[in-house]
Amino acid sequence: MRYLTVELSPADGGGFHPLGERLTAEPSIQRDAIHHVELLDDGTVLTLAEGSGDRERYEAIMADSPAVDEFLVSGEQRWMAVSRFEPSAAVREILTWRRQSDVVVETPIRFRDDGGQRLTLLGDDAAFKALFESVTGLDSVAVEVVATGEYDPEAERFTRSLTAQQETVLAAAVEVGYYRAPREATQSEVAEAVGLAPSTVGTHLRKIEERVFGALTR
Repeated sequence: MRYLTVELSPADGGGFHPLGERLTAEPSIQRDAIHHVELLDDGTVLTLAEGSGDRERYEAIMADSPAVDEFLVSGEQRWMAVSRFEPSAAVREILTWRRQSDVVVETPIRFRDDGGQRLTLLGDDAAFKALFESVTGLDSVAVEVVATGEYDPEAERFTRSLTAQQETVLAAAVEVGYYRAPREATQSEVAEAVGLAPSTVGTHLRKIEERVFGALTR
């Protein structure tokens, strides 16, 4: 079995859904991952998502959205949310494409910082070929291939969980000696290497470490 990791972005440069755009733009919350997503027979979408930050602000945005039919949140600083909402054309197109393709989607699906998504698909070369023949017909979604190869559920589970920018920050941190013992670089030096603010790099490094150490202890 092979894997194919791709990044999905809205073709128009906006967002997949107005609700998602609003959540991504809110600085007090972080959209971390989707653990389950399903297009229901009634046309609505059911999701189980993971987030962190200001739960009350998240609930306020969800309650204010006319697209949300119902939702439930559990947890405090890090929380899980079950929601059912009306999809946009882009979301419906993606989920219909997934339903019709002969591949399995590895979860969780990680959010990029801009609201796009990174996901890993499992299947064989014939399934991937058929998938890309169909994806050329999608009007609302741009797809970029990140990596492909033989699937090993253990070998690359760390890097597959990171966003593209987190991979860049991690590579720079290793290169400049941030993780050497004794440490040979500061977060500011990592930030200079990637052209980001030190506070942004610090946030990325904390999320990288949380995901890697979390995977190690599961």
